[in-house]
Amino acid sequence: MNIAVFGGASVRPDDVVYTETLRLGKMLGGHGFTVLTGSYIGVMEAASRGANEAGGHVVGMSCAEIENWRQVKPNRWVLEEHHYETLRERLFALIDGCDAAIVMPGGVGTLSELVVMWNEMIINSKPPRPLIVVGSAWQRVMAQFFASLGDYIGVKDRELIQLVPDVDTAVEILVDYQNQSIRESL
Repeated sequence: MNIAVFGGASVRPDDVVYTETLRLGKMLGGHGFTVLTGSYIGVMEAASRGANEAGGHVVGMSCAEIENWRQVKPNRWVLEEHHYETLRERLFALIDGCDAAIVMPGGVGTLSELVVMWNEMIINSKPPRPLIVVGSAWQRVMAQFFASLGDYIGVKDRELIQLVPDVDTAVEILVDYQNQSIRESL
């Protein structure tokens, strides 16, 4: 299974989020999942590094617009790079290429990844699949979103995302999902 990991580029190696994402990557790689990231620094680097160090395969989706804006290159743990010209192409490549996604803390880019994937599942342009949102910060954001604009978001639509407290829970959900998919295919 291909698992996209979304999250902020500003996360540094001494940050708790980096450490947890590194651990997440190791668990994903250890379970044989292919990890898809946005290729670069922060959460993307931590997930790539963890998966790579655990023997997993890492696919990085890079793009010229980000490289020109930030002067970055894919991190050294990316084993397979898919390069796009635009941020939009990169975003949809990550979403289209994954069987599930984990959303770690991040900013506007991470929020856009979460919302675009979620909306595609709401309108049935993509099949439902795990969209797992990790951490108390996201739980507060989503609680406020639902409290303020909940009349516009149906219960079925809310159920398309899973808010979890930690990466351990996120990986448990993915393993259960994979096992269920295997049982259903028999």
